[in-house]
Amino acid sequence: MADIEIDGAPADPARLAALGLLNYGHFTTMRAEAGRVRGLTLHLDRLVRDCRTLFGTELDRAAVRERIRAVLPADGGPVIVRATGYDPALGLERPAAPAAPALLVTTRPAATAEPGPLRVRTTVYRRELPEVKHVGLFGLVHHRRLAQLAGHDDALLTDEDGRVTEGTTWNVGFLAGDRLVWPEGPSLPGVTEALLAGAYGGPQSREPVHATRLDEFDAAFAANAGVGVRPLAAVDGTAFDPAHPVLAELRAAYRGIAAEAV
Repeated sequence: MADIEIDGAPADPARLAALGLLNYGHFTTMRAEAGRVRGLTLHLDRLVRDCRTLFGTELDRAAVRERIRAVLPADGGPVIVRATGYDPALGLERPAAPAAPALLVTTRPAATAEPGPLRVRTTVYRRELPEVKHVGLFGLVHHRRLAQLAGHDDALLTDEDGRVTEGTTWNVGFLAGDRLVWPEGPSLPGVTEALLAGAYGGPQSREPVHATRLDEFDAAFAANAGVGVRPLAAVDGTAFDPAHPVLAELRAAYRGIAAEAV
């Protein structure tokens, strides 16, 4: 079984190189264990939606599931699966040509221990097509790198007016007591964010969150499919409680969501 497959076959170097040479495509990343994925339907929805946006074509959900299933380890161990849609024949000169997207599927080991809290800094940045999980990661990686060089773990993105939007590769939530607040603004609709919003039993809202007013919140967390809920210890000079009891509730609610068979 190959760790990298394109349309169900071991990756051909020439077809693989096409993605690096023309950085145009979309993907979703999910954690799989024992042949099951939490939020699988939402991940498939994202792939179908983004394929339609970038290529104007419909993705075969059943084929995607089959190709994900083929790369899962036989022992059911936890892995991170990334499914990427791109067209190896697409040219730089005529990207509007009729597309025939291929599906690149890769796996890597999933962490088994919960990662520690993040210390992040804010940076003004907006991804192109923020509603699409596309492969254009240069800006995100660059800002993460700059944050780490400055002594932080990662970057939290804001708009030009200082309103928080999202993390580099994660959504962000804030807690005021037991009230959960999701920032309002252009960001990727996260699968983990959606699952948490549906599972949390306390009050929640979506509203503007300004970087200069983060001291109004008691706790904050990053959310993505790789780690679930990861506390933030600080944003810039504002410290948060990484042991806030609602964070434990959110983790428990997330773990309680039934995973779907691939």
